Amino acid sequence: MAGRAVIELDKVKMLYESKVARREAVLALEDASFDVREGEFVALVGPSGCGKSTILKLVSGLMPPTGGTVRVNGHEVRGPQPDLGIVFQMPVLMEWRRVIDNILLPIEVLEYNDIDYKNRAQDLVDLVGLRGFEDRYPFELSGGMQQRVSICRSLIHDPPGLIMDEPFSALDEMTRDHMNVELQRIWLERRKTVLYITHSISESVFLADRVAVMSPRPGRILKVVDIPFPRPRSLRVRATQEFVEKVENIREMLGLNEDPGEAEV
Repeated sequence: MAGRAVIELDKVKMLYESKVARREAVLALEDASFDVREGEFVALVGPSGCGKSTILKLVSGLMPPTGGTVRVNGHEVRGPQPDLGIVFQMPVLMEWRRVIDNILLPIEVLEYNDIDYKNRAQDLVDLVGLRGFEDRYPFELSGGMQQRVSICRSLIHDPPGLIMDEPFSALDEMTRDHMNVELQRIWLERRKTVLYITHSISESVFLADRVAVMSPRPGRILKVVDIPFPRPRSLRVRATQEFVEKVENIREMLGLNEDPGEAEV
């Protein structure tokens, strides 16, 4: 069992008021509660529009909840969180900056002394397998390599926690599988606290210690599912009966196993 809670949502509600006259407000989250413990990898899965990305914005301090409480390291979130690194769906790299300079960007924004972090940037390049590409520009890299740069950038200031918002969704299946294995390796080496948002049930079961399953909008946590498979996990685990049963159990919670004919009745 992991340690203290690093990320906590307690009965969180999020209501988006419409800025257009006569349009109804949208209730994105209601009574959403779960936590991510120190050193733990928790995946968040649910249907489109259920509030997964809203949770990312709330936890990272980009906006306040309408109700309930969001805490990071025991403190209520009231603004941007330097203790959290964020990896977005797309790498969002600056095309005119080399790999090493993209990685060091947060150090410039935080106004740290970049001399102190150049060796760390090189260590991260080695960690993700990009040695020899430090001076390349984003257009010279594949999609998977660009996301590796994005992961390095999120780790450069050594935050205790990471939020990852579907970071491999734009990749082809083979590259995505490879990046899942690579992410697990990086996580096992650094043991950051990770909240991982994904639409892929199989990916969530492969990567996570626990999977938080969300309902359709307004998003609630239906159940938090423990994933018992030992680490490191190879892709072969996905062919085991135990893995298939976990995936099917989550599909059942989300109503994805209904017979199409029955669903219409």
